[in-house]
Amino acid sequence: MAKPRAAKTRAGIVDERLTELYPEAECELDHETPFQLLVATILSAQCTDVRVNLVTPFVFAKWPTPQALAGADRGEVEEVIRSTGFFRAKTNSLLGMAQRVCDTFGGEVPRELDDLTTLPGVGRKTGNVVRSVAFDLPGLPVDTHVGRLSRRLDLTQEDDPVKVEHTLSSFLAPDRWGRFSLRLILHGRRVCVARKPRCQDCVLADVCPSAAPF
Repeated sequence: MAKPRAAKTRAGIVDERLTELYPEAECELDHETPFQLLVATILSAQCTDVRVNLVTPFVFAKWPTPQALAGADRGEVEEVIRSTGFFRAKTNSLLGMAQRVCDTFGGEVPRELDDLTTLPGVGRKTGNVVRSVAFDLPGLPVDTHVGRLSRRLDLTQEDDPVKVEHTLSSFLAPDRWGRFSLRLILHGRRVCVARKPRCQDCVLADVCPSAAPF
């Protein structure tokens, strides 16, 4: 088919095809509660989901609630999460997040993005992950994969994640946002990889302005 010129039209096609390709797209961070997902997402900064999933069972066993984590020994937390990288900064975020959840939100992870982003270590990406995955509420997390694929597909040429989020969310119904992000992430990891995208294996090649000839 001819490559659609309108970004919104292209976004709809991308959403439809990736839904067919990844019908059961799920967050790859292991968790059972919103609090666990929040912890795991904070730890995932500059770290692979595989590594985070190796560490979080120990975190969740030692500090299963915001109250327990808020009272944790800083040095012990640093040792447990050390292998995720940037462990001192992440410890600051985890302890600060847990304390604020307890002090301001009664020990419950908030649902609203404006509240989530008041927590230490939580920006719009992490807040949108928690909203869309843990609470099944509208949220479109923009990570490096989502940004890269959005630019390759010419859905936007913005580099700023917040601008990318607002652009993509304008193309789709709110109930599509979270899964759309997850599917872009999966596709970015498996097919449209950063260094050498596998255009010959891509279901989006015929509508992608950046697709290499093959």
